Amino acid sequence: MTFKTTNRFFSATACLFAVLLVAGCVTTTDSRFAKEADRQEAIDNYVRLGTAYIGQGNLDRARHHLDRALELDSDNAAALSAMGLVYNAEGEPELAEKNFRRAISSDSGYTRGRVYYGAFLFGQDRFEDASAQFDAASKDTEYPDRGSVFFNLGMTRERLGALDEAEVAYRRAIDLSRGDARPLLALSRVLVEQERYSAASRYFSRLTSMMQRNTRMRHSAESLWTGIRIAHHLGSRDQEASLALQLRNNYPESDEYQQYKVLISNGQ
Repeated sequence: MTFKTTNRFFSATACLFAVLLVAGCVTTTDSRFAKEADRQEAIDNYVRLGTAYIGQGNLDRARHHLDRALELDSDNAAALSAMGLVYNAEGEPELAEKNFRRAISSDSGYTRGRVYYGAFLFGQDRFEDASAQFDAASKDTEYPDRGSVFFNLGMTRERLGALDEAEVAYRRAIDLSRGDARPLLALSRVLVEQERYSAASRYFSRLTSMMQRNTRMRHSAESLWTGIRIAHHLGSRDQEASLALQLRNNYPESDEYQQYKVLISNGQ
């Protein structure tokens, strides 16, 4: 009887000890994951604050928060990419590129880093390299601002003289970013360069309709000149005169107005 009771006691104790061990292990594991989650949240917050300060032009505060993020994870792609923006704004292109490249090396799937790097390369007139980054970024179907990626891709292809490829990119940008005037104007401009004036007119009409619905939007010198070229070649004299008047009144010193004066002086 005593033996059986003792066995039961030891058996119960062993079970309890095992439960305590398991509980201890679970608690330790949960704590590790909780600490990792807290660390990642802190990194994300530092990057978010740093990026916000970059937008405000406060580079010192931006650097402070990004340094804190990189202290927690020296290979964090988001922090490295944002630091690249800081260096670029400070006129340090070599350091900026070093950080952009490190970000992509650390996480090749970090699309925003590719977008930042592509914009940097575009600003350096390295259009082939910029096009490669935007092309890679455009493959990410989950990226929230994919329409802008295609617009940027179109810009690089246009600068490279690949107008057919630019047209394809701008069309995708229009499909993905309804309400954005930039790809409508860009596609109109590319079609004019290809002397496809009827097609250009359709997209320019969509642009002007958008502007009529949104009174905060105004013609730029570029959009007026694009519209003038379309109207001129299609023989729409009233529209041409209206757009030319706006160009003269609002942008008399612009290159576009000088080009318009050359157009009419040549009687083209």
